[in-house]
Amino acid sequence: MELQDLILIAATSLGLLSLCKAFINFLRWVWVMFFRPPKNLKEYGSWAVITGSTDGIGKALAFELGSKGLNLVLVGRSPSKLEATSKEIHEKYGGKVETKSIVIDFAKSSGEEICKMIEGGIRGLDVGILINNAGVAYPYVMYFHEVELEVMESHVKVNIDAATWATRSVLPGMLKKKKGAILNIGSGSSLSSYPLGAVYAATKAYLAMFSRSIGLEYRQHGIDIQCQIPLFVATKMIRGLKASPMLVPSPETYSKASIRWIGYEHICIPYWTHSVQWFIMHGLPDALLDWCTLDYYLKVRQRRLKKMMRVKQ
Repeated sequence: MELQDLILIAATSLGLLSLCKAFINFLRWVWVMFFRPPKNLKEYGSWAVITGSTDGIGKALAFELGSKGLNLVLVGRSPSKLEATSKEIHEKYGGKVETKSIVIDFAKSSGEEICKMIEGGIRGLDVGILINNAGVAYPYVMYFHEVELEVMESHVKVNIDAATWATRSVLPGMLKKKKGAILNIGSGSSLSSYPLGAVYAATKAYLAMFSRSIGLEYRQHGIDIQCQIPLFVATKMIRGLKASPMLVPSPETYSKASIRWIGYEHICIPYWTHSVQWFIMHGLPDALLDWCTLDYYLKVRQRRLKKMMRVKQ
């Protein structure tokens, strides 16, 4: 057999192996997205703690967990919103779901204060799940030097400190019973460059690394720790964004996908069209993706500045 024939056979074999690998990966993606059974969340414990539970994804997750029969500890900064959300849950599920509220303003609380309030609020409860959803974002896209110090500080305290200390608060109880699940809500902004939103993206990247690292630490103790990466979801955090099932899910639609992934991979993109979007973006050259992202947000910024000028006039 000649050398050219051997090279052709080798190239064909490698090509077939690559195709088989791609096909297997696709089948696995279909399985985990649509057919893999969710875990029985009540096996972790009878109570779930949700921060940022009065709006958006956090509120939708509270209702989804309630539908699974879990009792809920709602954490937020507004007593009136917490009371309203608790009332809605009771009206929907009657006496099947108990609720308890903890009022914390993460932007104004120290780590020690967060720990004391959460530890006190969950004392005596069989807490099986913690969802760190509380978060803040820029009021609009801006250059790093334009970000006010108060806004910058709130990003660090709410997006990083709150999740860190809330996790620290529930871990002892989970370690004692050797089971639990912690879910940190990250952001697609942490997957690639995010110009004109640098601080927000960096704080969300912290959550991904934090989740992955402590997930390895505590897996042997029966505690599943995960960071979910949503792309665009139609919440109040992103003004003017309308829900569209194929591209921008509503918080309710996203939350149904979210709870199906709790307890599995350390880092995941639970909504299927978000996963497809990221697959396409990830296939682009970094230089092209960076240029497209910067161009998009510069145009968003220009529209915002023009609107501000019209208001002033």
